[in-house]
Amino acid sequence: MSTSPPPLPTPEHLTRAARDDLAALGFPAPAWLPALTGPGPADVAEVAIVGAGQSGLIAAAALKWDGLTDIRIFDGAAPGAEGPWTTFARMQTLRSPKTQVGSEFNVPNLSVRRWYESRHGAQAWADLPAIPRTEWKAYLDWYAAVFDLPVRHGSEVLDVAPEGALVALTVRREGRIERHLARTVVLATGLDGAGAWRVPTFVSDALPRDRYDHSNGPIDFERLRGARIGILGHGASAFDNAITALRTGAASVDLCFRRPRLPRINPHRALENAALMTHYSDLADETRWRIARFFRRQDQPPPLRTFETALAQPGLRLRPATPWLGLRERDGAIEVDTPAGPLVFDHLILATGMAVDLAARPELATLHDKVALWGERFRPAPEEADERLASLPYLDRHFAFLPRTADDAWVARVFAFNVSSIVSHGPHSTSISGHRHALPRLVRGVERRLLLDAEGGLLPFLADYAVPELHVADDFEARLSGCAAPQVQA
Repeated sequence: MSTSPPPLPTPEHLTRAARDDLAALGFPAPAWLPALTGPGPADVAEVAIVGAGQSGLIAAAALKWDGLTDIRIFDGAAPGAEGPWTTFARMQTLRSPKTQVGSEFNVPNLSVRRWYESRHGAQAWADLPAIPRTEWKAYLDWYAAVFDLPVRHGSEVLDVAPEGALVALTVRREGRIERHLARTVVLATGLDGAGAWRVPTFVSDALPRDRYDHSNGPIDFERLRGARIGILGHGASAFDNAITALRTGAASVDLCFRRPRLPRINPHRALENAALMTHYSDLADETRWRIARFFRRQDQPPPLRTFETALAQPGLRLRPATPWLGLRERDGAIEVDTPAGPLVFDHLILATGMAVDLAARPELATLHDKVALWGERFRPAPEEADERLASLPYLDRHFAFLPRTADDAWVARVFAFNVSSIVSHGPHSTSISGHRHALPRLVRGVERRLLLDAEGGLLPFLADYAVPELHVADDFEARLSGCAAPQVQA
């Protein structure tokens, strides 16, 4: 006799079930880090996390699970606007396969699948080709609530600097400047954490600011109704913005790129295996450098669904082998020079990625020139040189910065779990598919740093430990000594 599957939990029941699972697995572990001696120990966080996107939240959950009790998460966005998901991200679905998610710590009731099924049903998940972007953001919000993660919204971190044996964060919040002390800091600042989204200077020098936008920034698409739009770039962001512009009413979009044809193969999929993502930092410097250069040369195609959706939009023209050689305003329009002749647009969108520039990050104002870079630690053959990769930080196996000089040893208390790590830890370490494998390295590194800092107090801590396990009367030993010796029978 066949039996029907058990009913799926409601969203409210799933929250309770997830918390019950956590409790059954010992969450959170007992606190283990001795309190700081000296004035104001309560004002010192064990870990300060900059960024409340997916990496920041999952890192905080893992650290809390391991018994850290004072974790503070700072994010400049308002509640619900953390990360790119409701701001500049315009893709319909995530690129990562829906089964390659590492946020759930092998607890099914914490998984995005169980969360999605509780809202839409098991068949809806089975039919889902990829996780919708807005559903992923809603899942992350639920995840933070399950773990009761303390996010301090509207908090822009302006600097991270040494303060004796600690790290000081300068934070602007609600128009006020605050100062927070922490033993360790995790920078979970995402895809622009090593620099800034920048428009090529040949565009910004030639046009007023209202004639162009970067694809990874706010864009008023309503203002572009009826406009002829030129997009430079061929990645997912270029196609996402083309779709949004045309669906909002743009007259046309010309998507221009330098390559003679779009990439067909996504080499990122080749690295998505447990061994590589877990032990990537143990590879030789030469191997990691060459892999990073390979990805720079090969790139990846736009997601298939995004590509097909874009091609279905009336008004889209793909222009391969069409680099922009120069441009100018003429008769109220923008004239762009290309090898095939001029193109005329009303507005430009630059899907040109991030410029690596540690000094451009406000939180790195003090730190940026004190950390070791790949260009200082590794000398490739001349034909394998790459200025962009050489400008990225050379991180240790736990994502910590390494100091240029012994005087700046404090930088090893700061961990770069963001795009800065792509040479040291591979292109997947901070992605959705990489969290399961790479994030434990970060957690072990933070905890190792905290333990070594507390090493001098371990013996006093043991000497002061006074939690009895054997409960007997105070005079038990005295009464025992007065007892007759036990009789032994032959």
